[in-house]
Amino acid sequence: MSDRAKLTFFQVMAFVVGVALLVLTVHMVLRYGFQNHALDWWAMPHGFLYMVYLVAVALLGFALRWEIGPMVLVMLAGCVPFLSFWVEHRVTRTARAQIEARESAATGVPA
Repeated sequence: MSDRAKLTFFQVMAFVVGVALLVLTVHMVLRYGFQNHALDWWAMPHGFLYMVYLVAVALLGFALRWEIGPMVLVMLAGCVPFLSFWVEHRVTRTARAQIEARESAATGVPA
């Protein structure tokens, strides 16, 4: 899997987990605020999606040789509503620059 494919996988999973976390937040408000159990089934799919997000972050982080600390912070961003969208934007910008620099160094063409 190329670095660009890993970045795309990360972008998709960050968006999906961000939306899933918002649905989970709605579930919590409904359940504990209004005693409505309509979304009780959502917790397990959300947990599965979050695990796939962790894999996406790990694949991208190890491919781009991130340190463990920043990688863990990106992983934790999937736990805070709306934060995954902002972190995805920042990580994508940085990762894209790293990938382009790496590709230009490999071909000998300046970026």
